[in-house]
Amino acid sequence: MKIAVAVTGASGSIYVQQLLQKLLQLADQVTEVSIVWSDNAKTVWEEELSNKDYDKFPFKVFAKNDFYAPFASGSSDYEALIICPCSMGTLGRIAGGISDNLITRAADVMLKERRKLICVIREMPYNLIHINNMKTVTKAGGIICPASPSFYHKPKTLEEAVQTVVDRMINLTGLKANGYKWGQ
Repeated sequence: MKIAVAVTGASGSIYVQQLLQKLLQLADQVTEVSIVWSDNAKTVWEEELSNKDYDKFPFKVFAKNDFYAPFASGSSDYEALIICPCSMGTLGRIAGGISDNLITRAADVMLKERRKLICVIREMPYNLIHINNMKTVTKAGGIICPASPSFYHKPKTLEEAVQTVVDRMINLTGLKANGYKWGQ
């Protein structure tokens, strides 16, 4: 499976850090991973994680205005786009059909081609505009995946709690994350 990951400047860099690490571990299921960063995404990563490790992943990286990226076209064979974290501004542009950069264009492609679009929203609380944008994207075929960890498995670290959300994102694409499942 080919997957694109878009990273916006919303808080929650730990989610994308663990997502990229997990995608590395799933090399037997994933043939290609491509990444696009918003202007603020790397700044937020550095602030929250106190490092610049975002450059250490061996995935293809595309500029936010590179409309020649393969996942900017419906003729490509990318099967999923995970926007993690997904800012409410990005969600609003997707809901409004505004393809003003590679992230929103790729989201538009996933929706029009009926492929997986997973928006990992992190901000809260929601106002009515946010809720309506979530409704619009959901009705268009996208998946709203709030970054809300589960605690059934009694996580002992922040990373273990975050991993429940990461595994959920991965399972939503159709890949097998092999993480905790209810009743285990």
